[in-house]
Amino acid sequence: VQLQASGGGSVQAGGSLRLSCTASGSIFRVDDMGWYRQGTGKQRELVAVITSAGRANYAASVKGRFTISRDNAKNTVYLQMNSLKPEDTGRYYCNQEIIEAGPVTLTAKDTWGRGTQVTVSS
Repeated sequence: VQLQASGGGSVQAGGSLRLSCTASGSIFRVDDMGWYRQGTGKQRELVAVITSAGRANYAASVKGRFTISRDNAKNTVYLQMNSLKPEDTGRYYCNQEIIEAGPVTLTAKDTWGRGTQVTVSS
């Protein structure tokens, strides 16, 4: 299984971007999906997470500005980012808790994408 993210880019403060991340492979089910980010010289931090039932949680710094959503049929998670600030700059990584279907068994795989860069200028 692997994840492919897209949608990053450069934008001025106050602008918007939409990230997407799609899983591919032999997927039986995907549980939680989330987005994390890492700024230069900073630790990776949770931005938002959404359960398979659609319950979402956000970091305090993005609440009210970012919206996470998912399309279970497409194994895709989205992050709509509005009112972007320079401090939102960083590399954004998607994460999906994937239950992979093998020939005999199911295997849980905590899967990460390679990340997509978001740069917000003031």
